[in-house]
Amino acid sequence: MKQKNYTPLIGGLTIAINGLIATAYFLPKFDCLKGYDFSVLPLINAISNGATFIALLAALIAIKKKNVLLHRSFIFLAFAFTALFLFSYLLYHFSTPSAKFGGTGIVRGIYFFILPTHIFLAVLIVPLALITMGMGLNGNIVKHRKMAAWTMPIWLYVSSTGVIVYLMISPYYPH
Repeated sequence: MKQKNYTPLIGGLTIAINGLIATAYFLPKFDCLKGYDFSVLPLINAISNGATFIALLAALIAIKKKNVLLHRSFIFLAFAFTALFLFSYLLYHFSTPSAKFGGTGIVRGIYFFILPTHIFLAVLIVPLALITMGMGLNGNIVKHRKMAAWTMPIWLYVSSTGVIVYLMISPYYPH
C-alpha cells in the first residue's frame, strides 16, 4: 500500500481551523449576519461536543473488541460531529459577542480551571487527531496506536469539557 503524505493537509487544516477560531474573537462581528438569531448555536455546539464524545467512546470500545471497521466508522463520525461543531461555533462567534461568565465562589474557580485547559487542549487536538487519523489511514498501526494513546484521552477531555463549559456559561448567554 502506497503511503500518502498528509502532512501538508494536516498543517494547512491546523493553521486554518485554529486561525479562524482566533480570528472570530478578535475581528469585529460581521454586519451581514446582523438580524439573525443565532442563540440556539451554543446548544448545538454542546450537542455536537457530546455526540463527539459518544462517538469516540464507541470507537474506543470497537477497537478494544478488535473491530477495526466499526472503529474507523465511529472515528469518521466523531470527525463529522466535530466539523458540525466547528461550523456552528464559528458562525456564532463571527456574529455574536462572547458571553461573560458571571458565576462566583468555587463555581467560578472550577470554570476558570476548566476553560483554559479546554482551550489549550482544543488547539492541540486539531493536529493530534489529524495526524493520528493519517497514520491509521496509511496503515502505520504501531505509530497510530502510540499516537492514539495520547490523542484519544485529550479528544475525550476536550469534547466533554466543551459540554461542561456550555452548561456552566449558558445562564449568562444574552436572550
